[in-house]
Amino acid sequence: RVFLNLPVVSVADVEVVREGHQSEVLLSVAEEFPADLCFTLVFRGRRGNLDLVAETPSEAQAWIRGVRKLIQNAESMDDKERVDQWIWDWFQKADKNKDGRMNFKEVRTLLKMMNVDMNEEYALHLFTLADKSKSGCLENEEFVQFYKILTERQDMRQVFHDYSQDGQTLTLAELKDFLRQEQQEGERSREHAQELIDRYEPSETAKKQGAMSIDGFQMYLVSPEGAILDPQRLTLNQDMSRPLSHYFICSSHNTYLMEDQLRGQSSQEAYIQALKRGCRCVEVDCWDGPNGEPVVYHGHTFTSKILFRDVVTTLGEYFPVILSLENHCSVEQQKVMAQLLDTILGDMLLREPLDGLVPQELPSPHACNFLSPQKSKFSRELSDLVVYCKSVHFHSFEYSRLHSKCYEMSSFSESKARKLAKDTGTEFVHHNSRQLSRVYPSGMRTDSSNYNPQELWNVGCQIVALNVQTAGLEMDLNDGLFSQNGCCGYVLKPDFMRNDDSFDPERPQDRDGYTSFQLSIQVISGQQLPKVNQKEGSIVDPLVRVEIYGVSQDQAKQETSYIYNNGFNPLWNETLNFIIHVPELALVRFVVEDYDKTSRNDFMGQFTVPFTCIQPGYRHIHLLSKDGMAIPLSTLFVNVKISEVTTEV
Repeated sequence: RVFLNLPVVSVADVEVVREGHQSEVLLSVAEEFPADLCFTLVFRGRRGNLDLVAETPSEAQAWIRGVRKLIQNAESMDDKERVDQWIWDWFQKADKNKDGRMNFKEVRTLLKMMNVDMNEEYALHLFTLADKSKSGCLENEEFVQFYKILTERQDMRQVFHDYSQDGQTLTLAELKDFLRQEQQEGERSREHAQELIDRYEPSETAKKQGAMSIDGFQMYLVSPEGAILDPQRLTLNQDMSRPLSHYFICSSHNTYLMEDQLRGQSSQEAYIQALKRGCRCVEVDCWDGPNGEPVVYHGHTFTSKILFRDVVTTLGEYFPVILSLENHCSVEQQKVMAQLLDTILGDMLLREPLDGLVPQELPSPHACNFLSPQKSKFSRELSDLVVYCKSVHFHSFEYSRLHSKCYEMSSFSESKARKLAKDTGTEFVHHNSRQLSRVYPSGMRTDSSNYNPQELWNVGCQIVALNVQTAGLEMDLNDGLFSQNGCCGYVLKPDFMRNDDSFDPERPQDRDGYTSFQLSIQVISGQQLPKVNQKEGSIVDPLVRVEIYGVSQDQAKQETSYIYNNGFNPLWNETLNFIIHVPELALVRFVVEDYDKTSRNDFMGQFTVPFTCIQPGYRHIHLLSKDGMAIPLSTLFVNVKISEVTTEV
């Protein structure tokens, strides 16, 4: 059978295949369709899952094994294979009549799809250069050649020529000079130069000569080693043996919701996505349900309900985690909750202090490899399970200093926390060096919007809970902060927020050891930026804005001019300069927008990186979509310089 005009799904968009009744939809039809017939395709980003039912168990297993193999193949591709796949995807899109060839008209359509505004004469010239067979059409290999001509990088070639004496290769010494002078690698540069040649140089002849060609140079600069985010910071590299109060903890509010707080869907999938995103503190809003079974939903609204039992089962697969129980259940159903936690989680549940004694300080993330319930307004059976995060009312910082225990935690509304941060920032920092503070969004945010978490991180609040289901600036900052330390959901706070030093976020220059830095970012070019308007013939006018988030003295933003009608390879060559007073708390966000002189600019992509994780030198920034997903081959090319400020600029 031939199926025409049916939706096509890219394997690259499928994150995982789940077997059995692992979605609300399949659970609802479990009696009609056995588990061995059912499976779910989970897509990346915010696209809904696809639930499927096979005719036989063997057919289901064939699909499951097949799709998993395709996912494995896609994830194991190297950079060259990914580019080849990307080229092939474009070829398939542009080959309208599916004859395996592209005529000049189809190529012109493709250029518009790729954000390329090119006059017809020059486009025909490139087409003719690639049409080696003189057939008037481009076949597979000819199209690859066309793409290579189209994507030739003069910006990187210029950097290459600055250090290559013969213009053909970089010798080991020349590559070492580039790494030392531009990439600021110091003594490491010589051994690293040889490693880069071994890893990225495609020419065996150049490898034997200990040299790097322009192709190897470009492969290095677009690789993770050439990215602005230091790949060493992507590993678990921080001390994980300190008390929990010494860490920022990735946290979710109303974790069960996929959308807004009035009519949105409650789902186990929301928990899975939050936990896979690195959240270590999740919220469970519990209410009395039918048949003596507690349910989870946003009370007194039209949001859908899921069973508490199913949520706990899901959490058990992704521990360790701090469980924030918003308890609205009767005593009888609280007993059911306690029983479910006990029977489902078993030894995963933290039931008593780790050393068996009254805690004198909070446990470390390393020691706390368990599920730990939070809040204590529970029945005896449920409150007995709360060990380290006993919820207490906040009176004042003085009261807490004199009377509160390290294992007691206060929760603050965003407005209360922001006022305390503004009026008594130094005391808030000191309080948070010993005890946990949880901040949650205003109840007025029925659309599940978010507040800016940065000002709460500035005073050391650990559990700054956000609606992770809502994309935007706030989640970009959250993802940026927690992209470091192996994305484990814990980031060690700066030492001046962990010890007895006095730190005032409004007067950072008063702290011991204060040093400020100048950040200079030359925005050189962009590559294959995404289209935001899908109208045929529409081309973007991109600009780049660099935003600094941190203490109030560091808040700043600057932007380049816009480039008219070029989203494929825009060239800016503009430099933006910033002074950073507290680098340990600063986040740098790169935003690309489509300029519009009559209305608000359209978002195209962004990337947020902690200042302390930036690699200086010539770097690529791999852009993310609004949902935080990678946009294939969409990058910015920048030159970053960081220098210590000896006198205030």
